[in-house]
Amino acid sequence: MHIEPGIVDGAKIALSYATAAAAGTYGLKLAVDHVRSEGLPSLVLRGAIATVLVFIFFEVLPHVAVGVSEVHLILGTTLLLLLGVAPAAIGLAAGLAIQGIFFAPFDLPQYGMNVTTLLVPLFGIQALAGRIIPAGTAFVDVNYGQLVKLSFAYQGGIVAWVAFWAFYGNGVTAETFQSVGTFGLAYMTVILLEPVVDLAVLAGAKGLRGLAGSKAFTPRLLNAA
Repeated sequence: MHIEPGIVDGAKIALSYATAAAAGTYGLKLAVDHVRSEGLPSLVLRGAIATVLVFIFFEVLPHVAVGVSEVHLILGTTLLLLLGVAPAAIGLAAGLAIQGIFFAPFDLPQYGMNVTTLLVPLFGIQALAGRIIPAGTAFVDVNYGQLVKLSFAYQGGIVAWVAFWAFYGNGVTAETFQSVGTFGLAYMTVILLEPVVDLAVLAGAKGLRGLAGSKAFTPRLLNAA
């Protein structure tokens, strides 16, 4: 999911700086909370792991331009459940920046839009997870139905933000509706595939119970809250 260059430009692009700053400020708060509860080393380690994974998601896994953006397999739910919200946010922001700086400099003007589109839905599913996953459930024991809800919320949030930027930049026109609709329809493949990937990853994580307490994973992954 990368907003295509030129969709939002000129003075309008200033809004993306504001939304990215707001998302970044909230992400910083989450990082401070993480350090207070789990320490700085775990944040640095998990943030680095998340950054590598996000770079792979964006640059290595298949992706295709469709309509106003690109369709990527962005495993936001996987990152959240394995690493926690603050490291996941760091990974999404840093991975996106690394890709833009070294591989896709034409995407840098859209960085504010792209990082907003990735982070705000992540913060949303953090809140949703607190509501749909019982406090006594380790993340490796989350069921398929719960993963579908989280994935739909995250990927649906991405589609909603992409649509917002498209209509904001290009106006409410038939062409924009068609382009957004094409992108949203193509993104359904990601919405359907991500819960299956999440389930497979969490099933594999059950074999890591000997690593309970490791700084590489969120404590909730293997231990009930």
